[in-house]
Amino acid sequence: MSTTLLIILATTGISFAALSNQALMDQLVFYPYRIKRTREYHRFLSGGLIHASFGHLFVNMLTLYFFGEYIEAAFDIYFGLWGRPLFVVLYFLAVALADAPNLFLKGNDPSYRSLGASGGTSAIVFSFILMQPMATLYVWFIPIKAVIFGILYLIYSAYMAKQENQHIGHLAHLTGALTGIVFTILLKPDLIKSFFYQIIYFLK
Repeated sequence: MSTTLLIILATTGISFAALSNQALMDQLVFYPYRIKRTREYHRFLSGGLIHASFGHLFVNMLTLYFFGEYIEAAFDIYFGLWGRPLFVVLYFLAVALADAPNLFLKGNDPSYRSLGASGGTSAIVFSFILMQPMATLYVWFIPIKAVIFGILYLIYSAYMAKQENQHIGHLAHLTGALTGIVFTILLKPDLIKSFFYQIIYFLK
C-alpha cells in the first residue's frame, strides 16, 4: 500500500472519530490561544488530521490521492529508499507550517481555531506543479495548465488571506503551497531548470 493511501486512511479514520466526538475534536484542533499558554505543540500536526465536515475531508483526501500518488512515485525515483520518508516529511511539515503564522496572528484570540489538511495537500499540489507545469488540470471541469492554476491560486490565496472574517484558511493554503515549492527545490534544485524548460518548450 502506498504512503499516500496510508495517510488518507489515517486522516479519514481520525476525522470520522473527531466528527462524532467533540471532546476529541477539542483535543486535536489547532488552537493558537491554548498553544501559547500550555505549549500543546502536537496541535500543529493533529489539526491536519481532522476536518470540519465530511465534504471538507472528501475534497482534501481526493486532492491528496490524485497528486500524492504522483509525487510519492517521483520521490521514489529521485531519492530511492529516502523517497517515501521525504514525502511524509514534506506533507506533515507543510501541515505544521501552514498554521504557524496564526500562532502569532491569532495567539491572543480565544475564539480562533483551525483544522484540516489543506496545508499539506497544497504542498503536494505545488510540488506537482513544479515538476509538471504544463500538465492539464481540470478545475470544476474547466481545463487549465498547472502553472497557470498555480499562479492564480497563489494570487487568490494571498488576497483572501488579507480579508477579515474569513472562515477558510487561505493563509494556510498559501503557506502550504510555498512550503511545497521550497522543500521540493531544496531536495532537487535542477527541477527549476526543468520547470522553465517545459514552459519554453510548450510555447515554441
